Amino acid sequence: MEELLELYQTMGISPAVYAYGEKALAGLKERFAAIDQVAEYNQAKVIRAMQKNRVSAACFAASTGYGYDDFGRDNLERVYADVFHTEAALVRPQITCGTHALTIALSANLLPGDELLSPVGLPYDTLQEVIGIRPSPCSLAEYGVSYRQVDLLPDGTFDYENIAKAIGSKTKMVTIQRSKGYATRPTFSVKQIGELISFCKNLKPDLIVMVDNCYGEFVETMEPSDVGADMTVGSLIKNPGGGLAPIGGYIAGTQECVDRCAYRLSAPGLGREVGANLGLMTSLYQGFFLAPTVVAGAEKGAIFAANLYQPLGFRCVPDAQESRHDIIQAVELGSEEGMIAFCKGIQAAAPVDSFATPWPSEMPGYLDRVIMAAGAFVQGSSIELSADGPIRPPYAVYFQGGLTWYHAKLGILMSLQKMVDAGLVNL
Repeated sequence: MEELLELYQTMGISPAVYAYGEKALAGLKERFAAIDQVAEYNQAKVIRAMQKNRVSAACFAASTGYGYDDFGRDNLERVYADVFHTEAALVRPQITCGTHALTIALSANLLPGDELLSPVGLPYDTLQEVIGIRPSPCSLAEYGVSYRQVDLLPDGTFDYENIAKAIGSKTKMVTIQRSKGYATRPTFSVKQIGELISFCKNLKPDLIVMVDNCYGEFVETMEPSDVGADMTVGSLIKNPGGGLAPIGGYIAGTQECVDRCAYRLSAPGLGREVGANLGLMTSLYQGFFLAPTVVAGAEKGAIFAANLYQPLGFRCVPDAQESRHDIIQAVELGSEEGMIAFCKGIQAAAPVDSFATPWPSEMPGYLDRVIMAAGAFVQGSSIELSADGPIRPPYAVYFQGGLTWYHAKLGILMSLQKMVDAGLVNL
């Protein structure tokens, strides 16, 4: 459309970059249609859960103080439990981020003398201090919880032989990170996660399995809780918040595990009975309602990114043709300059803070300098268009989000434009 091209030109996108994007887009119609089918299923699943639990305007009333008898809060947790097919759920604005939700789940269900096993290699950077892999005050290691990991095989699959050897009498919990984090390994499908859970529980049936589900919600029609996970954990400023949740996290799982998490979040004896919603219920309900279609748009953006960058010689994980199990697209740019140019493009496409320039800097919880681009309505929201990565080889940038597919498209085109402008790409 000529008018669109002219508008994009006023925003800094050249005709050559636009044409290159349209050429890539022409071959993605079938994949996008399949994503829309998954979104339609998940949308119906969410609506059915809301209808079953008789969501009404009364659910949106604000509560303060202790939050006793907060019907809207408790009903939202029933909705989450029904969508995730679990016995219970804890969905609270008092959970500050995904790392906090994971910390609650771990510390509530591991006791001194227990062992935590990661059969998928090293966890995400911020969780390493929680566990005590990198020393930190109040880590699990300080409280006498030991840790063991089994690295993935070179092809990114599970090392079942060594996992079997690692599970011993002290092993209490298995933690599985679904998404890649700051690694260039494959994201695991729900089917793969189910196979790993079944293998571990066949060896030791009383194991608790926790899945870090961040970035994976609603990408498939099933969740890890459908294939045996005792706790499925995530952040509300990622997929399930739909871009409207301003804060929060969730833990969906067995009644026993979730009850313990509630005691850890608040206090023993209080548990789920306290925790005011502070007027956030409308955003949390409506964000969850929108999440399936928002996630679909973000997934389209990730696929589009791979189909733009891979033909230019950049390694993409997943690659341009692979099936998708989260919304993250890693692109190995090969240099700090490439990461900066890419992130400048994402920032320039933002509706908020588009005038800012992202730059690598120190970040709490990370060993390396990190560059982050995100002009978001909710600070740090990675279901909104964003890109980030640690400044270390292979200099991979991790692109995700976009509350609409069209914003994701604009951001990717702008990232490519900045790469062209910097002389790092020739079209």
